[in-house]
Amino acid sequence: MPGWLPRAMVLALALYACFRLGSWAFDQLIGLLINILIAFFLALAIEPAVSRMSAAGMRRGLATFLVFLAVLIASVGFVVMLGSMLAGQIVDMVDEFPKYLDSVINWVNQTFHTELSRVEVQDSLLHSDWLQKYVQNSATGVLDVSTTVLGGLFRLLTIFLFSFYFAADGPRLRRGLCSVLPPSRQAEVLRAWEIAVAKTGGYLYSRGLMALISGIAHYILLAALGVPYAPALAVWVGLVSQFIPTIGTYLAGALPMLIAFTVDPWYALWVLGFVVVYQQFENYVLQPKLTARTVDIHPAVAFGSVIAGTALMGAVGALIAIPAVATLQAFLGAYVKRYDVTDDPRVHGQHQWRLGEPLAARLRRFRQAPESDGGQAPGEDDEPQGPQPRP
Repeated sequence: MPGWLPRAMVLALALYACFRLGSWAFDQLIGLLINILIAFFLALAIEPAVSRMSAAGMRRGLATFLVFLAVLIASVGFVVMLGSMLAGQIVDMVDEFPKYLDSVINWVNQTFHTELSRVEVQDSLLHSDWLQKYVQNSATGVLDVSTTVLGGLFRLLTIFLFSFYFAADGPRLRRGLCSVLPPSRQAEVLRAWEIAVAKTGGYLYSRGLMALISGIAHYILLAALGVPYAPALAVWVGLVSQFIPTIGTYLAGALPMLIAFTVDPWYALWVLGFVVVYQQFENYVLQPKLTARTVDIHPAVAFGSVIAGTALMGAVGALIAIPAVATLQAFLGAYVKRYDVTDDPRVHGQHQWRLGEPLAARLRRFRQAPESDGGQAPGEDDEPQGPQPRP
């Protein structure tokens, strides 16, 4: 046996063991890594506000705390408004359920000539096997729901804690990162950091402004129609439509349509028409003006980045995909050499025809082009040729 073969086998086994250990550690820490990524983008989003308050003389830690306190108050207010709306609708549906059941039973009796009564239907439902199984499964699933809620709260606390440290200790973090890099690389890292802050903050601020405009517009419509809980529904439409890309507007419009349908079915059609019209106004008028300087990427690129982010990290990837792609595009744009485009009509999608040339002459020239020498039609920049013999 060669002397190097045992050492090679031991090295191969060690590398394989390190690979399996790294894969296991990555699978165990993937949740924490995603939380850290979310916290980093959240810290980038509030970086401009914290920097302005810090430049005014306030301590950076206190400025970060005040910004997070404002975000927390706004989030709790939104949840309370939405929860009160849903609770009120559930109470109304429970109170009106006997009336709905009576109307359904009367329709069944008149249509199928039956003699059903509400008391018999209620007794059969209460003593049915599927209802008892559903109650038992719900009772056993309370622990799972509680565990999920506690896990979600712990995840939110982790994200806020990391984002607070990233925002409050941003200068120290940048200095620590640049201290292990040569001076030429330090400038590139700082430039990338600055672009990321500008793009992420600009994206969230522009989305917040569009959410405010969308909420006001939908509130005016819902208040004019007399739909209950118009302020909470307007806040719901504004936030969901802007922070869930591409399909958020239609998802957000489903809840106001449902509430409006309980008032009058025609009101639901009015809400649907307004959602569609406002979406076109936002896409072609409002959004280009607000995001031209912050997140200037093509709609097809934005849609593709949202799909890719959703496939990689779910809803979190869909939320951070657009600012991440905008940051990458702006950073790479500084290193891609560009040239002046020639003044050619084909650049603008136009064909270069001879001025004044009839259509019949164009068709005859295209038909005779393959028969001439070098693919050039007769009479085009060359001397006329003599008569050709017939084959």
